[in-house]
Amino acid sequence: AVVSTQSTGDMVRDADASWRKTRKQLREDSRWELAHLIDADQKEKLFTEHIETLSNKRKRSYRKLLDECEHVTLTSTWRDIRKKIKHDARFSKFSEDDKEREAEYLRYVKEKVATAKSDFRQLLKEIKCVSHKSKETLRGPNGDSHMREIRQFLTNDKRGLVLDDLPEDRDRILDEYLTELEKFGPPPPPTATRPAKR
Repeated sequence: AVVSTQSTGDMVRDADASWRKTRKQLREDSRWELAHLIDADQKEKLFTEHIETLSNKRKRSYRKLLDECEHVTLTSTWRDIRKKIKHDARFSKFSEDDKEREAEYLRYVKEKVATAKSDFRQLLKEIKCVSHKSKETLRGPNGDSHMREIRQFLTNDKRGLVLDDLPEDRDRILDEYLTELEKFGPPPPPTATRPAKR
């Protein structure tokens, strides 16, 4: 298996290579004969694992490029970002197919948006000035000052700023959180969760 893996690793550097085409090239390698103890299915399995390793490495490299590109935001279009990264070697190494590069970029941004929303929800739970009464306060005469207090807290943490590109989503998540707090009412008193002393 080691011999087969070495020859596959040496000769196959393209993650888009097919087993059928590669097998012919491998047979011309002197090490191929040493792999006669491995059956055909096992050889193909080793090849597939190698291709997956190459593909994952290529994907990590492409995503690192996206991480490093300061122009990538939660709302950046592929068209704009493509112009910024197309001269980097990792761009062309990822794939020759521009649709594949775009699809991976869109997956990347979608994951970033999901993480940003999750982080924002977590941050909301940490705001001390927010309670089950916040929604009611916002509807009253002190609503503006309470909202300023909430916004002030949010701007002091990068998790509160990351959704600035998606203000509607940010405001909706905040509203849903405040509605949820109001619905469930005050938290139980600390004594309610402690076992009674004997």
